[in-house]
Amino acid sequence: MMNSSAGAGPAIAIRGLRVLRGGLEVLPGLDLTVPRGQVTGLLGPSGCGKSTLMRAIVGVQKIAAGSVDVLDHPAGSSVLRSRVGYVTQAPSVYADLSVLENLRYFALVLGAPKNDPRRVIEEVGLTGREHDLTARLSGGQRARVCLAAALLGKPELLVLDEPTVGLDPVLRRDLWELFHRLADAGTTPLVSSHVMDEAARCDRLLLMREGRIIADDTHDALLARTGATHIEEAFLTLTAATADTGDSALTTGEPR
Repeated sequence: MMNSSAGAGPAIAIRGLRVLRGGLEVLPGLDLTVPRGQVTGLLGPSGCGKSTLMRAIVGVQKIAAGSVDVLDHPAGSSVLRSRVGYVTQAPSVYADLSVLENLRYFALVLGAPKNDPRRVIEEVGLTGREHDLTARLSGGQRARVCLAAALLGKPELLVLDEPTVGLDPVLRRDLWELFHRLADAGTTPLVSSHVMDEAARCDRLLLMREGRIIADDTHDALLARTGATHIEEAFLTLTAATADTGDSALTTGEPR
């Protein structure tokens, strides 16, 4: 399911990232690379730093040290405004506007084509609900509206902070299928989750604990390397290994 651009740099390159919040070190010198054209899952328990990392990637998190490059530019650069889509955990659309009104507004802000709202409505499966007031939609439907807004302008990188939390199994399946279609078309989805059974849906996995990346590899490779039968068992094995050795990450053999 990989569709990386030949000769292009990684979608995300992070070196020595330190973030302090409330005087506490949340990310203690993190290194990370996310290749283009893959569905990359960022998995870890709630409170491990996933949202902070994603905010740093989209350029809205103050950092204490290190560098975050996105699509070959510093995170938060104005040139990335239309090239990076971001979906937060909390709904980021207006409840008092209809689905179409929301998307027309965000399309205007982003400078997206006028017909883009109709395109993304179809893409996220909201055809027929265009004129429904957002406040009257179900939680799953509101999540789709937020995703549709992030897809305006066809971003190259899509940063999704726990987009499937609280959704029914059918909608979760449909969204993951959409993420893979987007990757096949050239977009790079980075999807965070604390639900370990979603790991098998990703092309590549980043396992995170206490602000550190403890593994960076494919789902099958992580199971093979740890001898685990499922990713939660692999996560626990890797957590124990990092605690015993003091290593900050157990990664694939490929250079990051």
